[in-house]
Amino acid sequence: MILNEWKEFNTDAESYSQEIFEQQIGDVFEAMYMEKGHDIPNYIWTKHYTVIIKPNTCVINDISFFKVPRHPSTL
Repeated sequence: MILNEWKEFNTDAESYSQEIFEQQIGDVFEAMYMEKGHDIPNYIWTKHYTVIIKPNTCVINDISFFKVPRHPSTL
């Protein structure tokens, strides 16, 4: 489901509020996509990027953010 309001999520390493996410990415939140039954979003859209969230699970549950420009010609 696509959410237009921020929903906080956690990994074993960190809790992600909208403020923390925007500081890490350097852009403003617009929407997020979460599958039913999942606690971590799959995608987060910001003003200039589509951010893909990839799980990194070894010993602890963690994630990585991959920024994909939404409008490459304007960067």
